[in-house]
This record gives sequence, structure tokens and C-alpha cells, in this order.
Amino acid sequence: MSNSHPAHWYAAWGKRLLDVLLALPLAVLTLPLLLLAAGALAVQNRGAVLFRQLRPGHHGALFPLYKLQTMTNARDAHGQLLPDADRLTRLGRWLRATSVDELPQLWNVLRGDISLVGPRPLLPQYLPLYSPEQARRHLVKPGITGWAQVNGRNAISWEQKFIYDVWYVDNLSLALDLRILGRTVRRVLSARGISAPGQATTEAFRGSSPFSSPNTPI
Repeated sequence: MSNSHPAHWYAAWGKRLLDVLLALPLAVLTLPLLLLAAGALAVQNRGAVLFRQLRPGHHGALFPLYKLQTMTNARDAHGQLLPDADRLTRLGRWLRATSVDELPQLWNVLRGDISLVGPRPLLPQYLPLYSPEQARRHLVKPGITGWAQVNGRNAISWEQKFIYDVWYVDNLSLALDLRILGRTVRRVLSARGISAPGQATTEAFRGSSPFSSPNTPI
């Protein structure tokens, strides 16, 4: 496939239409839950509720991503942030397990920063670490959920995630997005793959081994 995504009807305008038609009612329906979670976090985190961080989007352009703040800013005696496992609270762990912490990203969808479905927006410092093939994940907008998320989420390796991401870019369609959304609902209810094995969240990406052996997504 070429390095630019074909401008068929769904990629051109259908995907954006689906995002608005689904994200708007979802934002309204989940607003009470979001406000309840925000209130609990405000008490626990002494007012800190919303986490904002720049992430690379379509073609790597940076945008502010919003999430509920599930970790405290606790630091050691030298002023360094404690490990994620020590800063992730019981409430924060529950919010992540239920994906309630992702609800503010519906605003990102309505703004057009991201889509409901697409490769997850990762950290900007990962950009120079991608291989040319892995970097193709930025040929489409990132998403709240994606093909990698319904095939293991944080319980699979970075290399496998990127294989799934690129496969999604090459096979983007309405049917695939609806399939991913349906599987996302089932995964959220089962709370599978929230963290990498042995990690509170997921291990940082440090680049792929040149000897990595890809698997074919199915």
C-alpha cells in the first residue's frame, strides 16, 4: 500500500460523521458518571481532576489529550515522581479498569483531534523511535480504542501493538470500526488487558529490536 491512505468515502467523511453521531450522545449520557468521578478525584487529589498532555495525532501533529487524573503527584525526598505503582490510587485503578478515565476524550473526538477508533495516541518522545513501518500508524487519526486495544491492549508487546495499528491503517472501513467498537464494549466490561504483566500501567517504549518477528493480525 502507498504511504497515503486512500480517500474513499468512509475515510474522507464517513468516519468523521460516525464519530460525531456516536460521541455526542455518549458525552451527554456519561456526563453524570464523569461528574461523579471528577468529584471523587477532586477530594482525593486535592483539586486535581483533569490530566492534560500533548500527544501526536494525524501525521504526528501535536494536540492536547484529556483524561481523568488517576495518579497522584507524590514525590520522593529528592523531588522525583514516585513510580506509577506508588502513585496509582485505588480509585484511579478502578477508573482505568472501567475506562471511565477515558471519558474526557469524547471532547477530543468532538473537537476533531481524534476518532473513536484508531491507533492510540502515544507519547511525543516515541516519535523518533518508530521504524518507517511503525510510523505509518500516524496516517490516520488516533482513537480512543483501536485494533490493538481489542487484541490485547497493554498485555501485548509494543511490536505487536504497532503491527495491529498498521494493519488497521491498511484495512480501515466502516465494518471494521463497528467491529472494534463492539469488541471494545465487551473488553471494558471484562476489564482485560488494562496493564502490562508485572506493571501498574505499561512499560515505556524504547524502540523495536531489529530482530523482532511480526505476527499477522486476524
